[in-house]
Parts: sequence; C-alpha cells; structure tokens
Amino acid sequence: MCEKCKEKFYITTPIYYPSAKLHIGHTYCTVATDAMARYKRLQGYDVMFLTGTDEHGQKIEDKAKDAGVTPQQFVDNIVEGPGGVLDLWKLMNISYDRFIRTTDDYHVAAIQKIFKKMYDNGDIYKGTYKGKYCKPCESFWTESQLVDGKCPDCGREVQDAEEEAYFFRLSKYAGRVQDLLENTDFLEPRSRVNEMVNNFIKPGLEDLCVSRTSFTWGVPVDFDPGHVVYVWIDALFNYMTALGFQNDKYQDLDKFWPADVHFVGKEIVRFHSIIWPAMLMSLNLPLPKKVYGHGWLLLDGGKMSKSKGNVVDPYILAERFGVDALRFFLLRSFPFGSDGNFSNELLINTINVDLANDLGNLVSRTVAMAQKYFGEHLPAQQAADEEKDAELVTMASSLRGKYEAEMEKYAFQNALAEVFKVISRANKYIDENAPWVLAKSEENKPRLARVLYNLLETVRICGGLLTPFMPDTAGEIARRLGGARMDWDSLGTFGVLDPQVAVVAGPALFPRIDVEKELAALEEMSKPPVPELEIEPYSDEKVDFDTFCKSDFRAVKVKDCKPVKKSDKLLCFTLDDGTGTDRQILSGIAKYYKPEELIGKTLVAITNLPPRKMMGRDSNGMLLSAVHTEKGEEKLNLIMISDTIPAGAKLC
Repeated sequence: MCEKCKEKFYITTPIYYPSAKLHIGHTYCTVATDAMARYKRLQGYDVMFLTGTDEHGQKIEDKAKDAGVTPQQFVDNIVEGPGGVLDLWKLMNISYDRFIRTTDDYHVAAIQKIFKKMYDNGDIYKGTYKGKYCKPCESFWTESQLVDGKCPDCGREVQDAEEEAYFFRLSKYAGRVQDLLENTDFLEPRSRVNEMVNNFIKPGLEDLCVSRTSFTWGVPVDFDPGHVVYVWIDALFNYMTALGFQNDKYQDLDKFWPADVHFVGKEIVRFHSIIWPAMLMSLNLPLPKKVYGHGWLLLDGGKMSKSKGNVVDPYILAERFGVDALRFFLLRSFPFGSDGNFSNELLINTINVDLANDLGNLVSRTVAMAQKYFGEHLPAQQAADEEKDAELVTMASSLRGKYEAEMEKYAFQNALAEVFKVISRANKYIDENAPWVLAKSEENKPRLARVLYNLLETVRICGGLLTPFMPDTAGEIARRLGGARMDWDSLGTFGVLDPQVAVVAGPALFPRIDVEKELAALEEMSKPPVPELEIEPYSDEKVDFDTFCKSDFRAVKVKDCKPVKKSDKLLCFTLDDGTGTDRQILSGIAKYYKPEELIGKTLVAITNLPPRKMMGRDSNGMLLSAVHTEKGEEKLNLIMISDTIPAGAKLC
C-alpha cells in the first residue's frame, strides 16, 4: 500500500445556482476541481469530491412563476432534465463522489436545526432589513459597496428592500476572521486576503441578513412561520450536511471534515472567507483548511455570466473539439488564480500547438516507428548513451517531482507546462537521433531500440501525469503502450515500461484543425436561429360589427384539467366562468401542454357557442388559441391573460 492510501482529501466546488443556461465558466471551476480530485486519487488518497446545486431563492421562485411551473419542477428540470447540470457534468467527465441539492430533504431538515442552534446561542436575532438588493445575484449590499449605484458583481440596477428578517451577528467575529485571513494561509491566492480585509472587514463588518419574508421558496424557519432561511446558511452549510452534519443521511463527517480546500470563484470569496468561517466559529466547529478563490473567464473583456446573457456553450465546444481537449485548454491556458480571456481562436490554437503538434505527434510518431522497424515487440536494446540520452532521461525521471510541486499549489498551468517541456524535449530527441537513419543499418538496430524505448517510456510518464486533466486520452496512451502502468509510484521512475513492449497503433489523438474554417463555423453557429414560421393566411371574408358583437368572450380560470381517455388530442377543462357554476370545455391541445401546467391559469373562452359532444362529453364553448406552423409542424398556444382579471370578466 502506498504512503498516501490511508490519507483523506475532501475537495468541493461551489454549489451552482440553477440556470436555464450553463456556460463555460461553470465548467472551468468544476474541471479544475475534478483535476485536483483525480490527481489526489492518482497519488492514492481517499478522496471525497462534492458538488451540487443551490436551488432556493426569490429568483428561482420568479422564474418558475414565469414558466408556469412550481419552483421544485423548475429546478428539477434544470438539474436533472436534458442539457441540465447532471448532463453537463457527465459530458465533461466530472468524477464527483457526491452531489447535493439544497432541496434534498435531509439538507432542509439539517439547515433548520443549524439555524435554531445559532439562534439559541444568541448569534441570530430578529430585526428589520433595509438596504440595497440585487435580484440577479441574490445579494444584499450597503450603499458604500455599490459601484456607481449598481451591484458591484454584475453591474445591474439594485432595488431598495425593507422587510422583517433575522440577522447573524457577523460583526461579533470580525476580529477573529481578520486574524484568520491575515495570519494564516486559509485564503489563497494572497491577493484575495487584501481584498477581503480592506474592502469588507476594516470599513466595519455589518451583521448579516439571514432570513427573508418577501418570498416563500426556501428552507422554512420552523419556529417562525413566514420566514425562510436565506442563502448564506442554506448554501454554505452544504459542505457539512453532505457529510452527515445534523442528519442521518451520511456518516462521513468525522472522516472528511474539515475540508482540505473549497475551490470558489472570486465573486463568492467574501461568502466563503468571511461569512462561512464566522458561522463555523459561532457553532464551535472546525474551519476548512483552505479556500482558494480562482479568477473568471472573461469574454470580450467582461465577466462571462448567465445573468448578462454573455455565455459560451460547453456542449458545442465539447462536441466539436472533444471533451479532453476542452478540459486541457481550460487549465493549460489560464493561471488558476487569475482572470483569463477566453476566445475560440485561443482554444483552437492551443489544441493545434500543444495537443496535435506536440503530444499527438510524439505519440503517433513513436508508436508508428516502433511498429515499422520492429513489428510486434521491441528487441534487446543497447545501453543508454550518456551523451545522447541523459537529458531526456533526466527530465522524464524528475518530472513527477516538479509536477507535484505545482499541483500542490493548485498551479495547474505550471504543472502542465512541466509536462510539455518534457514532451517538447522528446520531439527534439527524435530529430537529434533520427531513427529513420538508424533503421538503415542492422548494426544500429540495438541503438534504435534504445531510442524508441526512451521515447515510449517518456510518453508513458507524461501520459500518466496528464490523467487528471485528460483521463480518456491518458487511457488511450496506456492502451497504445500495450497497457503500460501509469500508477503514481511508477510515474516517478524511468525504466518501468517492459523492454519488450508491444505497442498498438491508432488514429491521431488530436487531428489538426483548420483555424479559419472552424472560426467561421463557430461564428455561424453563434448567430441566433431564424425561426421557420408560417402563419395562417388572412381571410378575405368580412364579418359585420353586429355579428362580431354576438360572440361572448369571457375570462375563465382553470380549476382542473385532465386528459380525455382514448384521445391523444383532447384535454377536458373545468373552468370558473364567474357564474358560480363550473363550465366544461374540451380543447384539442394535449400535444402542446401538460394538464398540470394549466391549472390556475386565466384563459379566454367564447361562452355562447352551442354545446358540442366530443368523445361522449359536452363541451360548452371554445378556448381561444393562436396557431402557426413552425418547421412544418402546427403549433397551438392558448391565449393567456393576466391573473388579476377576475373570472367572468367580459372581453371587448
């Protein structure tokens, strides 16, 4: 058993706020966390990698209402539905060990207990919140924290907010938190410490609003109906509830807490480095060992953000370039602690230079030459030539130590740079030793075998150390090297590969991309689609005004809606038409709506049509719909009007 096998490592990403559009920025943080988790597993650690979704809040409640679904249905679709969070993590090969949703029953119950404990110890009290609120960011701000009167995070307008609320005595812990930040390595990079201390603590740390009464979609405060727990407690304590804190769902708390590191975007460093430790101090709980605040991916100089509508679709990029290439690009191109300027051109050039030219070329040439010159197996090899082989062998032998030093600092870019120094040296080694020349003479075959062995062994070490970044590619490299070992211990030693290795040929790992052609294709794909719509032709037949006035248009509210048995078209509506007697209307829109989506909606009906029998049932009127044809398929949309209009109101 390796020396690391009994050690534990707990790493987390933030739990993501559900959005209809996940972007490459979400992928960036999670891929980095996945790379670190895979690296620690490669070393032999017992790893717990947690991610999840933060699903409560006013914004979710509003979006669900706009969509005509419940908040739970809204978040379920975004998390578990097609193209949702779980789909994206599967696509990006994210090897999380546990996924938490803040709507999970065990988490909700645990948060209620945590809130009550903090209330009982005097660190939560009731008051009135009055200040500035940014709805897209779900954040409260003081006047002094605003930038040009707007949210400092997203730059949008804020609104005045005033409501009864509970507060956490954050100010009580200002001194202890400042000491933690200034005198330990709890928060990295170090530049983040100055931001937190100078911008938030020194100006005066205010107590924190931790409940809301202006919406209901949240964890209820069980001892004070009408209040829901706000995001600070609900979201931050997921790191512990997911291990079993204050619940019986899991029993990993003693094993994995405190966390070794929380990876978070710099926009939420304040929550994790000030609020989170203060709340843990309030409950006398151990603090996480480290919070690492990474930078943003920028697009055209601005933060990539779903609330700005400024996103890059990871599905498109992964489909066109491959998941491993995308994962590699994210961590090779930008220092993890700093902002990075994303562009499609940079992505393509990185793939062409590093993956196609350097790595892919090295693997393909080496394997092809081994097969061409020796067939199934390498023969006996000449001893290493000190003058010709020493530099490559030394670089490959010492690579693991240099790589490890950078990975321990979360310097992914630097770790990859060390690997590619060796890959570059190996490609140069091919040119220096010219295997194609050695192959012309039988007496040089032992030397040729040594050259190829050195190259294959270098490929093995480099491929193994790329495992955290490109797991599928590393597996393919191992296969082409005859199933070579790529465990951590073997990657620190040169000469582990079987001297008579049987290599396996394969297609190019990363074919070169035509930059101009691909950029043009991506630009075309980014254009908004033009809907292929057809509308019904206008009628030339004129209707006189008196005839029109005979139609009685009324607002009706849907009390119930059910499918009609043996019909794939009809829905049966029970409607409040304001008369006190329910009205039944059948409508052929089952293809376009789920019945439960329509309950509570206000529709428009013509109520003075003669009754009709449909599937043996009476239909007393007709619901108004708009009809059009889209891409050859007819679409119906019920006319829905404001819920403030009472049932029975006449439309004129």
